[in-house]
Amino acid sequence: MPCRFFLVDAFADRPFAGNPAGVCILDRDASAEWMQSVASEVNASETAFARRRDDGTFHLRWFTPRIEVDLCGHATLATAHVLWASRDLAESEMAKFHTRSGPLTAVRREAWIELDFPACATTAIAPPAGLLEALGVKAVFVGRTRSDVLIEVDSEAAVRSAAPDFAALRRVGVRGAMVTARSATAGVDFVSRFFAPGVGIDEDPVTGSAHCALAPYWAQKLAKDDLSAHQASARGGFVRCHLAGDRVLLSGKAVTIFRGEGVST
Repeated sequence: MPCRFFLVDAFADRPFAGNPAGVCILDRDASAEWMQSVASEVNASETAFARRRDDGTFHLRWFTPRIEVDLCGHATLATAHVLWASRDLAESEMAKFHTRSGPLTAVRREAWIELDFPACATTAIAPPAGLLEALGVKAVFVGRTRSDVLIEVDSEAAVRSAAPDFAALRRVGVRGAMVTARSATAGVDFVSRFFAPGVGIDEDPVTGSAHCALAPYWAQKLAKDDLSAHQASARGGFVRCHLAGDRVLLSGKAVTIFRGEGVST
């Protein structure tokens, strides 16, 4: 039987904004090779693959066009949106996922979808050789997160004007680099951009998983647990963040762009 396939704009309140994610709802197991081939064909920054378990929860995996990843926020938000929109779950039900990053959940909060993700600490490091030159920025702070590098710069303007040399950034050898600053915009606490050419994503439009590190970082600097974030890519998107101990609640909206059937597993 063909799988059900959806393309969803996540962290968006209108079509063609936020971050596009492919979502495949599977009725049986699929091989990693097949899922990777689908993700490469879709060529979104991530494609999610969800399969219902006997207990009503879901296995969930995420693939970029090149590799499987341990955590993806926008594709998780997109998957939860699809499960409610397609009536795989009632709107009042919590979406529960089993993933490589442990159990994750999503709930509806009126027009918003709230994800419960693990918080990620940032440890100060010396900038990896060539990193700042490849990004074309001057750093106020450089830190290592679980998988990536966080670079604070001195202004929102510096975030927006960054023009990385992606070939040089690939040679640096970091998985991803998030560039961030305090926001100059009323009602927004911090801005960021995320670059990951080493895994096939030059710039990710809106990166939920990056906010697992960005939210704790800015919560400490700004002395507040509730934050509003804007990822300042060309498409752009807003993320509400709430720090809750070792967890981060990330909220956003989503819009289905199209739905159909994919090739059989």
